[in-house]
Amino acid sequence: MSEKVILVWFRNDLRVHDNEILLEAVRKADKVLPVYCFDPYYFNVTPAGTFKTGANRAKFLLESVANLRRNLQQLGGELIIRTGNPAEVLPQLVTEYQVSEVYHHREVAFEETAVSEAVEAALWKLKINLKHFIGHTLYHKEDLPFPIKDIPDSFATFRKKVERESTVRPCLATPEQVVVPVIDAPGALPALPDLGLTESVADVRSLQFTGGETEGLKQLEAYFNRNVPTTAKAKAAAHTSKLSPWLAMGCLSLRLVYWAIAGQEQASGSYPLMLELMWRDYFRFMFKKHGSRFAEAAGFKGEAPAVADNQQDLLESWKTGTTGMPFINAAMHELTISGYLSGPARQLVAAYLVQELKADWTQGAAWFEEKLIDYSPASNWGNWAAVAGVGIDPREHRTYNIAKLIKDLDPRGEYTKRWLAPAGEA
Repeated sequence: MSEKVILVWFRNDLRVHDNEILLEAVRKADKVLPVYCFDPYYFNVTPAGTFKTGANRAKFLLESVANLRRNLQQLGGELIIRTGNPAEVLPQLVTEYQVSEVYHHREVAFEETAVSEAVEAALWKLKINLKHFIGHTLYHKEDLPFPIKDIPDSFATFRKKVERESTVRPCLATPEQVVVPVIDAPGALPALPDLGLTESVADVRSLQFTGGETEGLKQLEAYFNRNVPTTAKAKAAAHTSKLSPWLAMGCLSLRLVYWAIAGQEQASGSYPLMLELMWRDYFRFMFKKHGSRFAEAAGFKGEAPAVADNQQDLLESWKTGTTGMPFINAAMHELTISGYLSGPARQLVAAYLVQELKADWTQGAAWFEEKLIDYSPASNWGNWAAVAGVGIDPREHRTYNIAKLIKDLDPRGEYTKRWLAPAGEA
């Protein structure tokens, strides 16, 4: 009798803790074949002229995949790494290792679901099933108080009803052992030049984000061990967890973060982080409900915001941080150099692009897609649509007081001075 081998296709779930596809495969199969595929599609240039994945995020991804391999090896396993179209790579591995079934976590954004559909079609020709799991949200779809098609478009309504009527499932166990077939050629991790990218120049002003589950768990621990200030403004800043890069790539489970918060004696003090998790769920479910309309310039309003005649020049000044607004320039420099911006700063530079420069908001969203380490399709495009006034929530369109917001974020001009200084100078 032949052994049952299940291929576990890792994508945005680069961890061994609270990972349903890995745990289920370990329980159901005689041997597990963990695989990560670097899909060239995600390193191409978009129609907007931007990279789908910039150097900062690619570096974080490479570190995360390397860490996943090490963590699997510590459990007795291995990670096969390949570069190529998953619809071609996975069927080849299925045949080579006589795989019985393929597991993966279901995505919601239209480009990612298209990849899944192509893989599913290719596997079906081999009479192999691609089994879908739901593992990227805090609340499981089956536990929501409404079907996807009836989810309230208002975030406030969604949040109140879910918090009142739904519960977060407990985290799943981490496998004690991962048994794999004999793997002669697990594959080498590509380097940035192999992906068509050049590593960014190090800058002492940048936050240091190192990819991988191990570093994500350290950051989570550091968040709870921080010293919380007493003033309201400083307290709000202290609640910026900076966990988003690890959450976006699935190095950290949302449920793990939730239960870590719930286990604290002063859990209510971390509600801003709880709210961040809820927003992630909301946008993912909205993408599941409404699909690609979030990436259309007109969004849900039937008409795209007006744009200036010279919008390409204005867009270029925004990207390069050469506008007439020093704070905006500073923030765009930070984004380019470090791949990160605080949530309020992201909202502000987006509002400035749409409201003051009157440039196409989808071009700004594509720029964020390239630059952000913590890029997540649903959160990025959902937030941009909201700022542009073409999102789904009926209450989200508003006018931004740019000058006041800048004063609130940088009252002494220290941030602006820091990021407009010559490279490498704090």
